[in-house]
Amino acid sequence: MRISSKGRLIGRLGSAITGLTLLLQVAPADAARPGGEYGVDWGKPQGQECIDCHATENPGLYWEWNHSAHGQSGVNCLDCHEAQEGDVDAFSHEDALISVIVTPKDCSKCHTTEFEEMDGSHHSKAGQILASLDNLLGEVVGGPAVVNAGCRQCHGGTLEFETEGKNKGRPKPGTWPNTGIGRVNPDGSWGSCTACHGRHRFSRAQARTPDTCGKCHVGPDHPQIEVYNESKHGIIYRAKVDEMNMDSDKWVAGIDYSAAPTCATCHMSAGPDEGKTHNVGERISWTLRPPISKKINLVKLENGDEFDVPEGKEIPKVGDEAKGSKVVEVLSWEDRRGKMENICYGCHATSVIVGHYKQFDDVVDLYNEKFAEPIAAIMGELKEKGYITPAPFDDQIEWTWWEIWHHEGRRARHGASMSGPDYTWWNGIYDVAKHTYFKFIPELKEVAMKKDGNEEFATVMLEKYFKPIDGHAWYFEGMSKEAIDKVRKGFEARYGKGALK
Repeated sequence: MRISSKGRLIGRLGSAITGLTLLLQVAPADAARPGGEYGVDWGKPQGQECIDCHATENPGLYWEWNHSAHGQSGVNCLDCHEAQEGDVDAFSHEDALISVIVTPKDCSKCHTTEFEEMDGSHHSKAGQILASLDNLLGEVVGGPAVVNAGCRQCHGGTLEFETEGKNKGRPKPGTWPNTGIGRVNPDGSWGSCTACHGRHRFSRAQARTPDTCGKCHVGPDHPQIEVYNESKHGIIYRAKVDEMNMDSDKWVAGIDYSAAPTCATCHMSAGPDEGKTHNVGERISWTLRPPISKKINLVKLENGDEFDVPEGKEIPKVGDEAKGSKVVEVLSWEDRRGKMENICYGCHATSVIVGHYKQFDDVVDLYNEKFAEPIAAIMGELKEKGYITPAPFDDQIEWTWWEIWHHEGRRARHGASMSGPDYTWWNGIYDVAKHTYFKFIPELKEVAMKKDGNEEFATVMLEKYFKPIDGHAWYFEGMSKEAIDKVRKGFEARYGKGALK
């Protein structure tokens, strides 16, 4: 439910005053200090031996730690790396039992809230994509080596350890190093805090930079960093990065900084009316990953897990049993969008936010209704009627469809979501359209010809799924005189009469 402009203004003035008060009261050194008792829960005295040795043996590592909030607060090597007898990743080192791996569960000893928000989130589950079609391409078409050095370095993988000999407890080179965001750890936790907060500095400022997210959110199928860089947000960020106050503890948009948002601003950080979170998917109202986008509701469970329910599907209620636990909170897609809008309101007026979401929604609807839904329906009939095999990626038309939705369609949707015009059109819907009309449809005809000796099945499919959609009329009937004349007038106004032949 949206409040009136006057009510919003009063609320935001109050929030701004509160934020300024907090800014004056909270010192960074206080914010960095962990909970618990010094010398008991952290700051273990025997850790000083680690520090003294590594200062000489690994000066770069020591320097990073010493300049971190951990180092300046007394959190030392042993506080994070200490292991317990019986741990699969434990080994003896200089009279101490330690592990190379520091897991989110280890970090939760001090950072409980952050761990609970991250645990069960989209990020923590990123490693599960390794059981999807994406990984089938990597493992089979590519090979296991590229999965190790490629896919798992972003998504994470299961860490393995030596079980005998002098290296017992040490990670196997094939699975380590790995800081994938959905890494499967030996203590059963999922994720890697160092995916965003690089070892051993664990810098807030570094985690908030777009480049941190751009390590993984990059490339032909999810070019968020490229879209951000071409957006007005990205342009202003680079011009005004010195005004971003990136190392602030609170880092409230519109209060601690106002130049531009980063990825962290929108998806994780605080706004005047919205708290910070390490649940990176909580503010996402569309799913832009699959072939067809859906608005998504979020169901949170008592055991810390959560799952999305697409719009139109039955949503469990608070108190219901679901997936082996009890539902404790439900956020509708409107709620999730409202959380994102609360961040936007730190710097933007209502008209800008409403207008942005209108433009974004329209592009996703266009992609869904004009291209993705009819092509997906045709692909379903091709498999059902035996025109292509049930196995994935052994027919050329499957590769074409894969790239239309997995690459080009995602680029268009992400471009619209983050105000990147080039990715919305030239790297997005333009490619979707070109490859639909001049790759997918010719391949559909070839598939029909190969099985039947004629193109009749392809014609039936196009008339059933494409022809009823107004946006495809130009393909079947040619461009109308009205459409051409409209373009001609604009062209001749710029280049002179007769310029468009």
